[in-house]
Amino acid sequence: MALSITAAIESPERFAAVPGQGLSGEPRLRQPGMTGPEEGCSMTLRLSKFGQRFAARSGILELMADLGQAMGAGNDVCMLGGGNPAPVPGVQEALRRRMAEILADGDQFDRMIGNYDPPQGNVAFIDAIVQLLRGELGWEIGPENVAVTNGSQSAFFLLFNLLAGEFADGSRRRILLPIVPEYIGYADLGLADDLFTARKPDIRMLDENTFKYRIDFDNLAVGDDVAAICVSRPTNPSGNVLADDEVRRLADLAAARGIPLICDNAYGAPFPRIVFVDIQPIWNESIIFSMSLSKFGLPGTRTGVIVATPEVVQSLAHCNAIVSLASGGVGAAMLRSLLTSGEALRISREVIRPFYQQRAERALGWVHEHMRGRVAYRVHKCEGSMFLWLWFPELTITTYELYERLKARRVLVVPGTYFFPGLREPWEHGDQCLRINYAHDPRAVEKGIRIIAEEVRRAG
Repeated sequence: MALSITAAIESPERFAAVPGQGLSGEPRLRQPGMTGPEEGCSMTLRLSKFGQRFAARSGILELMADLGQAMGAGNDVCMLGGGNPAPVPGVQEALRRRMAEILADGDQFDRMIGNYDPPQGNVAFIDAIVQLLRGELGWEIGPENVAVTNGSQSAFFLLFNLLAGEFADGSRRRILLPIVPEYIGYADLGLADDLFTARKPDIRMLDENTFKYRIDFDNLAVGDDVAAICVSRPTNPSGNVLADDEVRRLADLAAARGIPLICDNAYGAPFPRIVFVDIQPIWNESIIFSMSLSKFGLPGTRTGVIVATPEVVQSLAHCNAIVSLASGGVGAAMLRSLLTSGEALRISREVIRPFYQQRAERALGWVHEHMRGRVAYRVHKCEGSMFLWLWFPELTITTYELYERLKARRVLVVPGTYFFPGLREPWEHGDQCLRINYAHDPRAVEKGIRIIAEEVRRAG
């Protein structure tokens, strides 16, 4: 039986259909609130407020839908969107060896796929994480400080809604993003409206075409309605890396307010170490530190790791039990022995970091080759992650319109407008920026950058 989804939308602008089609030319999503039941429908499904929020179009949906379509659309698509890690040969070989070991050991294989782990996560994997962080970074933590989640996206959904939103006394608290642009996946995670408040960065020009964001501490007020401060390091989308002193200042601000600093370390040290400047991972009891196995090369296992106080860890474990019974065990089983042997750290230092740094430098060279003297452009200094963040200060159309023009030429990127959740006023800068993933087939990356330059020039 076909179903038509209709809903009384309280905030229609929040759920309005965004123009655009998939690579197939078909509309990507039938929106809530679109006209009537389709022919042959005998049932109308009314969505709850939760359904209205999470079944609507979002930036992360746009990104993942385009990513999925591109993966099956043939080799002529220049996939510069999405956040899929590259298939790094040395990593793939190590993971294949590890899977072969598991398959050869019937007991390991049976436990990996046949047993539920505890809600806090696989005990042996948690112990491996604890020993690594104690030995490598000197952190004074134990198993009570670590929780495993079904990917860091799920972890942030739980953390944000545990800490912020509507409270029993009628008050509301928010997550402060002290610098934007920030990760596209945060924007739509709130169960309550208006979950984020954000601050613009201090933009510093490093040379004619290179700039860097810094936190504007002079204008960083932490209000009484702030439940937590959140940053990613390295930052997706810009490749920015907060300096150690910036993280310590944020941690001090959070501690003074009695709130946590959440540090998203999906690309950072000690693994997968897609970071090109020297930094020290920082943790204390006022910091919630997030890691992921995705960028190490295991995105399909959906495995996230949270390091926090026992109170936070137990709250996440309770949520895990209700929402998903347990976290998946495949990622934990795959990486555990690589952590205990030190192989994961060696691979991160000697394979993953050099691979991405080389590709970043090559892509940056193509940006300058195809854009210098042809269009007005600036690029954020790439200090980590797998993205270049381009700024076109004289662009006469928005980068969403540019995104649509590029998609028509089979080049997929992510428009900058999605990366500024929590700003209270419009900011032209956000509509002048574009994120590209430089990590995949170099031929496609160069071709895509050349086409971007052509379309920016054509737009005037």
